[in-house]
Amino acid sequence: MKANNTLYLKKNTKAQVGIGTLIIFIAMVLVAAVAAAVLIQTSGTLQQKAQSTGKQATQEVSSNLMVKTIEGVRAKNSATDMSSTIDLLKLKVGLNVGSSPVDVNQVVISITDGTTANNLVYAGNEKSYASTGQDNGDMDNFGSSASENLANLLVNSTTASSSFNNSDNYYTVEKIRDEDSSFSQGNPVMNTGDLITVYISTISDSAVSAGYSTLGTTNVSSGMKTSGLNLVPRTTVNIVLTPESGAATTSDFVAPSSYGVKETVQLYP
Repeated sequence: MKANNTLYLKKNTKAQVGIGTLIIFIAMVLVAAVAAAVLIQTSGTLQQKAQSTGKQATQEVSSNLMVKTIEGVRAKNSATDMSSTIDLLKLKVGLNVGSSPVDVNQVVISITDGTTANNLVYAGNEKSYASTGQDNGDMDNFGSSASENLANLLVNSTTASSSFNNSDNYYTVEKIRDEDSSFSQGNPVMNTGDLITVYISTISDSAVSAGYSTLGTTNVSSGMKTSGLNLVPRTTVNIVLTPESGAATTSDFVAPSSYGVKETVQLYP
């Protein structure tokens, strides 16, 4: 008679112990700690970059400057003897709602009449036209008086990296509203609520040849300097204001078919 074979499973409740197991455990803890540190550092860096990029993107997509009106002024000798061209533009400029402060010293204005294009910098800008080894590239005789700076813009020239007319290289400004008294000729920073007048010379060759004595309220009997522009009736003019940060502001207008007997002509809007 054959005996029955019975199989029994051996129960072993003892865990494996030893230095090898301990080393593996410590290694796993160290790897996890290093991975966590890398993730925390990376997330912090990404957060800072995201905040910085978001702030810059907000500044770039917001149009800071806003041109409210543009008036044209004709040079004259008398009420019946006036230039056939617009020789000075007066842009009333403010800030859009929510805009950050704008340093006018860094704003570049481009203007074209379809034939000639001028890129203008602020008359107090000391860097744009400075030559090598020379600190000052602003308009010669630039000072704290807005009216004197305008007169220099219309009748004088500047020697910086080269000699050139002020009319086709610079523009000047004058404050209209500045509640906190923060805007000046030497520090032209616009804050919310500020309103300024930007003067752009558009003196034509024909106006220079005619020798007119007055342009607006400015005495130009010493002789105006040409800007190279020629704003006769029906001229299409494009003006672009490009700040240091933020979107550029564009203003286009077409001069009236006739200036008639008007010394000051409303051009925009």
